[in-house]
Amino acid sequence: MVTTSTPPDPDQPPASRGRRWWQRPWMVPLAGLALIFLAFSVPPYTTLNPNLSRIAPPEGFPPYYPALVCHVMFATVAMLTCTMQVWPWFRGRFPIAHRRIGRVYVFGGALPAAVSALIITVPMPFGPVAGASALMLAILWLICTITGFRMARQRRFTDHRRWMIRSFALTFSIITNRFWGIALAVGSGQSPEQFADPASVQTIAGMTTWLGWTIPLLVAEWWLVERPRVRTRQVTHRGQDHRGAMNARR
Repeated sequence: MVTTSTPPDPDQPPASRGRRWWQRPWMVPLAGLALIFLAFSVPPYTTLNPNLSRIAPPEGFPPYYPALVCHVMFATVAMLTCTMQVWPWFRGRFPIAHRRIGRVYVFGGALPAAVSALIITVPMPFGPVAGASALMLAILWLICTITGFRMARQRRFTDHRRWMIRSFALTFSIITNRFWGIALAVGSGQSPEQFADPASVQTIAGMTTWLGWTIPLLVAEWWLVERPRVRTRQVTHRGQDHRGAMNARR
């Protein structure tokens, strides 16, 4: 009888492959944050009533609201499935489910969400600076997700995970976008009357949209660069300790 086993994850250090699911403390707050955000953001769009939209549809562009609803719904799928995909314990324990959920993330979440985002950036109601940011975000989201999927198809799994980490950062950037909006609005010190001024709204929106996705993407890039260096130092240190112990025995 021939038995097969799932190969170890090359992106995981040996000490972390045997960790239990509860030994990833960052998963619970990540999932909780996603659920809270979606519970607050999605319900107005399930009614298909433009009057309940959190972003007022611009006049003279009928495709805007249907594209916005599609973007919200597909992005919801992307966020929920992405939360499962970045869980190392789930990836290692259920590789078949990981692959299937990954396809849902790509084709039922990120890609259609990014395409619909391209449509709603055309008449962006928050000014050209915010519109340029949203357009760049949608394009990068498409590039990272498509590249990550192609790497998986080519069985280049290390590159696949690197590109999907970038895609994950862009998927969750909508949450950091909201935090920056609140921080900049409070930090501006403007009164409600001043904040209602279109110029102030466009300024805050422009800064918020750019900071919302550039900082998570930069953090992801830093992590992708720094993590191998840390592992190299750890392996070198363990090797030195092992050699030292062997010399001491002699």
